[in-house]
Amino acid sequence: MSAPVPPSGAPAALETELLIVGAGPTGLFACYYAGMRGLDATLVDSLPHLGGQVAALYPDKEIFDVAGFPAVRGRELVERLTQQAETASPSVLLGESAMELRRDDAGAVVVTTDAGRVIRAGAVLITGGIGRFTPRPLPALTAFAGEGVHHLVEPPHAYTDRQVVIVGGGDSAVDWANTLAPHARQVTLVHRRTRFRAHQFSVDRLMDSPVRVLTNSEIAEVHGTESLKAVTVRDCGTDALETVDADVLIPALGHIASLGPLTTWGLTLDRQQIQVDSSMSAGLDRVYAAGDITTYPGKVRLMAVGFGEAATAVNNIAVRLRPDEDLFPGHSSERPPTPTP
Repeated sequence: MSAPVPPSGAPAALETELLIVGAGPTGLFACYYAGMRGLDATLVDSLPHLGGQVAALYPDKEIFDVAGFPAVRGRELVERLTQQAETASPSVLLGESAMELRRDDAGAVVVTTDAGRVIRAGAVLITGGIGRFTPRPLPALTAFAGEGVHHLVEPPHAYTDRQVVIVGGGDSAVDWANTLAPHARQVTLVHRRTRFRAHQFSVDRLMDSPVRVLTNSEIAEVHGTESLKAVTVRDCGTDALETVDADVLIPALGHIASLGPLTTWGLTLDRQQIQVDSSMSAGLDRVYAAGDITTYPGKVRLMAVGFGEAATAVNNIAVRLRPDEDLFPGHSSERPPTPTP
């Protein structure tokens, strides 16, 4: 999948039947499903790569709740979803944020990106996950400008023979500690509380690993000028200080989500989610949403649910744009094989 090349470097205006805002797993599957319904699709994402937060935050984490995969790493799942989406031959715009939404005189939805590109669409499907996400700050890093702080974790082999300190007590922190332990010289996990917020089986695995776990502790100071050399850990109960050698510091403290310009689109919002109905309509004509960014009574935020919502949304969009078509598309097993690009 590739973006169209604008003439003379200026953003090219686009026309598309379906504009999908967000290129995470739900957006990629929606793109594929648009091809199943014969819809011309364009995919836009503010990140410079496909895969959303899965690719950005846990590409090497194993995911266990995707149908058909007893376990699949985030990177592999994104690769397979991308291959699937490519069958729809979509236009893809990466590194561009959808900023403004308006209607033209014909009723089409017109979206302008932060690059100044104008996209005229028959319908818009928002699959932006948690929206824009920025790492929660670690106070000890305020005055540190050197290398060695990894907000986005690299492939595990990049940490071979390195001394890694991970901060946090949620799923990301525990999963990264478990993932990097076989590769790094030493992994130290620092958590302010005595109990973890991660899945119990991951915590059990952590406690059986060579990872050094410091609970009820926090990073008091970071040492190094051009690059990280060590951190000082403070015991929150006794105030005792300990210096831990470190080449890499991974602050896995979670992220702050923001819907950004979507808040100006006239959508009905509930905190950081968009309220949708059973057709996945976002309350504006020809504007739909699917995935973690949506909310409704009984909503369960699982990737598998997002895939189902994407199919529901695209089928409803198809009949909104082509009223003579049926909502039910027929069984995919009855269709001829789709050629791979």
